[in-house]
Amino acid sequence: MAGWKQCAFGLLFGIALVSPAAADDDTIRIGILNDQSGPFADFAGPGSVVAAQLAIDDVGGKVNGKPVELLVADHQNKADVGSNIARKWLASGVDAIADVPNSSVALAVNFIAREQNRVYLATTGVTTRLTGDACSPTTVQWAIDTWAMANGVAQGMADQGSKSWYFITADYAFGVEMERQVTEFVKAAGGSVAGSARHPINASDFSSFLLGAQGSGAKVLGLATSGADMVNLVKQAREFHLAESGMKIASLALYITDVHALGLELAQGLYLTSAFYWDLNDRTRTFARRFSDKFNGKKPSVFQAAVYSATLHYLKALQAGAPAKDGAAVVAKMKSMPTNDDAFGEGSIRRDGRKIHPMYAFQIKSPSESKGPWDYYRLVGTIPADKAWRPISSECEFAKKS
Repeated sequence: MAGWKQCAFGLLFGIALVSPAAADDDTIRIGILNDQSGPFADFAGPGSVVAAQLAIDDVGGKVNGKPVELLVADHQNKADVGSNIARKWLASGVDAIADVPNSSVALAVNFIAREQNRVYLATTGVTTRLTGDACSPTTVQWAIDTWAMANGVAQGMADQGSKSWYFITADYAFGVEMERQVTEFVKAAGGSVAGSARHPINASDFSSFLLGAQGSGAKVLGLATSGADMVNLVKQAREFHLAESGMKIASLALYITDVHALGLELAQGLYLTSAFYWDLNDRTRTFARRFSDKFNGKKPSVFQAAVYSATLHYLKALQAGAPAKDGAAVVAKMKSMPTNDDAFGEGSIRRDGRKIHPMYAFQIKSPSESKGPWDYYRLVGTIPADKAWRPISSECEFAKKS
């Protein structure tokens, strides 16, 4: 499979390039740009490559007779590294870039893709700026965003009478934006924020942050972080016995790979919102089975599912005649077509590039409730698609003109 050869090359050298002579050949090239070995590797990383390949397999490996190849690179969670890779990829013939965890890298890639008129499938970048002031006619934001996650978890806590919050927040774009948006929802529901603390990426000791939360008197500890930092923070929060003292822990960005790393003994009782869970229905189970067969029995995260869903819809748009080298035309075609796949079911893409589908509220099961590996979530509520996402932002200039 040529795509996997390209993938291996990308991982070895940090960036896979297409020769300038090949830039206009009859091959569709998709670059998976993400964190392959750092704090976000579990929920994206190599699993995103597996998911993209499943989508390529679904169209028979070709689009209108043209083979589809995958390339992979590790952006190391650095905007300058990600920008450099994106520019070189697009200049050398890559037609679309997908994934891109870490909001600062995602925003940089979003700008470059618009500048070069190539498609950016923002399946892991969750900042609402991608459909706000940084919206682009060449970008589609797929799985979740900070507004949808904030809306779901803040409302869920308010419904249970827990309205006072303390935040421990990752000190980068995603965490800061998430804290801000949850704060708005908390205050709109009549709640309050007792305080917050910000931590650097790849932190190891959260004791001082947890002591601040413990002494705040808040009823909810909001964890506005993700990846390995989230896992370590939850572990240390359990050591401080915050839940036993009556403080609910709401993860604003907890993913199934985090729960798997933690184990149910530590993760049980945590609240979260998500757009995907592998055991949600027959279709999600079908997709998860295919993914697991290719990925050592692991179940897909919401982001890996989104890579599959977005890549498949992108390829369908090309099958329908959209010209691969014209990113704006491809995205326009994607918006004109309803979305439908085993991971996310039926949906649509709004004119600002926001993929529309329901969101779900979950609570992590206890060990006694779980029936086996990866049986982790209990569905506690569904947020309909028409209520799950913020309205189109006035900051998105091209959407207003559409």
